[in-house]
Amino acid sequence: MNLYLEYMFLKKSQIPILIFTLIYLLVALFIFIARANYEFIMYIGVVVFFFFLILFTNEKIRYPDVILWGLSFWGLLHMCGGGVLINGERLYGLILIPISSMYSIFRYDQFVHIIGFGIATLLMFVLIESKLKKPIKNWSAISVVIIMAGLGVGAINEIIEFTAVVIMPETGVGGFINMALDLVSDLIGACLAMIYIRFKKGRL
Repeated sequence: MNLYLEYMFLKKSQIPILIFTLIYLLVALFIFIARANYEFIMYIGVVVFFFFLILFTNEKIRYPDVILWGLSFWGLLHMCGGGVLINGERLYGLILIPISSMYSIFRYDQFVHIIGFGIATLLMFVLIESKLKKPIKNWSAISVVIIMAGLGVGAINEIIEFTAVVIMPETGVGGFINMALDLVSDLIGACLAMIYIRFKKGRL
């Protein structure tokens, strides 16, 4: 077992993350198949793709466990958003704090974007941190680069959502206003992540 895990480039501390992620993905897959929710079945495929990408680069990048837990939790929030129904409506449409009825703020969807792309921004820092000259002095320039990298991940997400709309026109992704609110939420998450990085002085 240990040799197999070593081959799979997993540390012992990462085994619980793997098990936790696989369990909720399997549960979500069962739910989405039962409901013929092909949109989120596709999203599970996207999550699995990035899961294996991280798995097979883990030995080289040495992802901190906190980042992997964060990514796994983000995936869980996403699955809950599409799988949990409240009064017949998906959790993604739930208003958490009624700030603006005109723009449907503040929804669970926007909360997940803030959390998710905050974590994605932390991941972007992990990916380039080893290339930075130590100690890091030009934090202003680095902050702009990291935030833009996090927003780049957000842009990829919007492309994936657009692909879902093209393949399945009945999907509940939303229109341009929803996309704009998603991007604003991504920016908030990226900025919060950068504040955290500065507070920790780059030590995640």
